[in-house]
Amino acid sequence: MKNNYTVEDLQNIPKKFDHFVGIDSDGCVFDSMTVKQRDHFHPLIIKHWNLKRVEKELRACAEFTNLFSKERGTNRFPALLHAFDLLASHPDVKGTDVELPQTAALRAYIESGLALGNPTLITEVERTGDPELKRLLEWSLAVNEDIDRNMREIPPFEWARKAVLMIGKKSDVIVVSQTPEEALVKEWNLHNLHQYVYLIAGQELGTKTVHLEIAAKGKYEPHRVLMIGDAPGDRKAAIANKALFYPINPGQEEACWERFCTEAFDKFLAGTFDAAYQKTLADEFEAALPEHPPWQT
Repeated sequence: MKNNYTVEDLQNIPKKFDHFVGIDSDGCVFDSMTVKQRDHFHPLIIKHWNLKRVEKELRACAEFTNLFSKERGTNRFPALLHAFDLLASHPDVKGTDVELPQTAALRAYIESGLALGNPTLITEVERTGDPELKRLLEWSLAVNEDIDRNMREIPPFEWARKAVLMIGKKSDVIVVSQTPEEALVKEWNLHNLHQYVYLIAGQELGTKTVHLEIAAKGKYEPHRVLMIGDAPGDRKAAIANKALFYPINPGQEEACWERFCTEAFDKFLAGTFDAAYQKTLADEFEAALPEHPPWQT
């Protein structure tokens, strides 16, 4: 499997089957989202914003945002702002003399309309010289470096491995992710799963909605296109393309993958993945990702 896939590669996927499946990676096939957040993102938030005194509360806010809420899977910068907003309103932080992060520059960057990522953030730091944007960039770069150097190997969920092998025998299949491509290719190669997918689409090729549109639109009937994912953004990508969605509920990953292998994939191929079945899955998915943290409810 090569690196540096292009939009043209995505457009020119050969159609071998009548069904198409897009699979998310982090938090879906691999339980890497939890490890990345707890072992890399959160410690570096604490370090860069000097939040050691409220480490427990910061971790609770960041974990809820990135792992257990409707914000799961969102871009790192809006997720950081959401965690900071939760921290400022946390009952064990309000009224203390802890210096909380200043968020005006971060909020303005998020609302700027720019594609949120290190390249545009670098440009904004150079343009404005804003010290808070500089701190934000230093944190973001440090996260990437720490994950690349120090992240421990995470195997795929066992039923996810079985599912990928099963899907590849009866459907055209690609990886659809917002993780950088280099990290994706490294992980899928390491665990010998790359041979079962035609292409790995990372953040460099656009959003998940764009990935599905370019790869599948006009080639497959919408009811023969399926997105598998663990975050609301995956579901939104499916809905935007009038495709089906199969959720991998956080905390229930193995059970969801087992159900996919023993039930849902057959329904997809047989054309019986109907509205009632989708609603049952959607209701479970919604219940697994609440909007408000437990300390607010």
